[in-house]
Amino acid sequence: MGARWRVTAALAVVLALSACSTPPPPAPAPEPSEHNQAPAAAPAPAFTAPYPFGTVQQKAPPVANGLVPVVRRITTDKPYVFITMDDGAVKDPEAQRLIQGSGTHPVLFLNQKYVKGHEAYFKGILDSSGATLGDHTVNHPNLRGKPLEFQRKEICDNADDLQKGLGTRPSLFRPPFGNYDDNTLRAAAACGMRVAVLWSAAVNDGHVQFQGGTKLKPGDIVLMHFRKTFKEDYNAFLDQAKKDGLTPVPLVDFLG
Repeated sequence: MGARWRVTAALAVVLALSACSTPPPPAPAPEPSEHNQAPAAAPAPAFTAPYPFGTVQQKAPPVANGLVPVVRRITTDKPYVFITMDDGAVKDPEAQRLIQGSGTHPVLFLNQKYVKGHEAYFKGILDSSGATLGDHTVNHPNLRGKPLEFQRKEICDNADDLQKGLGTRPSLFRPPFGNYDDNTLRAAAACGMRVAVLWSAAVNDGHVQFQGGTKLKPGDIVLMHFRKTFKEDYNAFLDQAKKDGLTPVPLVDFLG
């Protein structure tokens, strides 16, 4: 009987010690209120200007033999990259805020068929963000192989209409689909264009697509569009530029 009592007493001591070593349950988290809510995430900072924007850094190749030069990327040893936006089909209401807040100074290569009736939308972007207006034809046709007069009308009429509706005449030109021939380059020159601008990287569906390699390189001209995925595409470009140590600067400063 004594032995049984000693075993029972020992077990009671062990259980008591175990209970004392168990930490108390955590106190319930306080209910959120206007005083203890976590602060909202700060917006991404704008890119810092590496030089006074709007000053010519390089000159474009000259118009030769009546043909505008074709530029796919900029030759530079500086960590600069260039963003361009085509068409204007989808008018994302956040576009102006995003562009203005990030300081990228894009070129908008617009088609008159998408601008007509929406001049205030595009003028707001141009006036608020230091963007440059570019010519992308009236109706976005494949110009290659078309007669000179057809091409001239598409390019010149677009420049005239953009000047009338947006208050400035473009001098940079992008052929739709990147397709062109000598008639395209000759028509562009006749319409007052200085350069036909292609691209060396693109953004689609929120992903940057490289033409060789796995990152953006200094001098890359990046293509994106006014699409339903505008926000995703634009943020993908911003993130990739930061990741690769590049600063977006105005393309027009390097085609002065």
